[in-house]
Amino acid sequence: MIAIIAILAAILFPVFAQAREQGRKAVCLSNVKQSALAIRMYTQDYDEGYPNTGDPYLFAGKRWRWCVMPYLGIGQKEKANFNAEGTPSILICPSDTVSGQKFDSTSYGYSAAFYHTPEQTNQMHFGDLLNNAGGFLPVTQTEAAVGYPAQKALVGEWLNSHQFGSGGRVGYWGIGYVKPATPGAHRWEGGRVYALADGHAKFVQAGRIHPSADDCPDIHLTVDGIAGRDID
Repeated sequence: MIAIIAILAAILFPVFAQAREQGRKAVCLSNVKQSALAIRMYTQDYDEGYPNTGDPYLFAGKRWRWCVMPYLGIGQKEKANFNAEGTPSILICPSDTVSGQKFDSTSYGYSAAFYHTPEQTNQMHFGDLLNNAGGFLPVTQTEAAVGYPAQKALVGEWLNSHQFGSGGRVGYWGIGYVKPATPGAHRWEGGRVYALADGHAKFVQAGRIHPSADDCPDIHLTVDGIAGRDID
């Protein structure tokens, strides 16, 4: 009897774990969709202009969230992406075990293509964003400039919280090729949840993201920027 129970447990536990993960992924999809909706509400109040504070690091979670907090119903406090009860709000993916300590408790990033011109993004590398190099000053982009709303990522996960992947090419900010233990936002493995500029959200395999100039699945530096496409 014990052997039978052990066999059943070995069969069922992975099924239960997969079901739980599907539930977490659904919450994450809802999170990014609400974030994209908040940004679209912001554009309605700012002459169809996407968030741009002049901060070159606006793509980072702890920067862009301040622009849209009033539209997300998030309180004004240090870790404003937590509810009054101290539980994670819609800026935390329930499968993300890293961002709570590293990214100001924000699982998602805002695409820098929405506050740089297409000409700028075609000249930039990730180091230009990371180190504010090259003198690329933020320029407000508008909804009318979006070339492919259903194919241009507006908000996306930093990490592969739902699927790590086990093969394929691996790029890291254009600096050589490495095989990371935990693939992140700039590696050709796994997949991430994105909200597109038209407001819908989906889980996308990294291999389906159009490569940036650094040969990475980097939505910040899409070829042709806001006028380009991240996915087919």
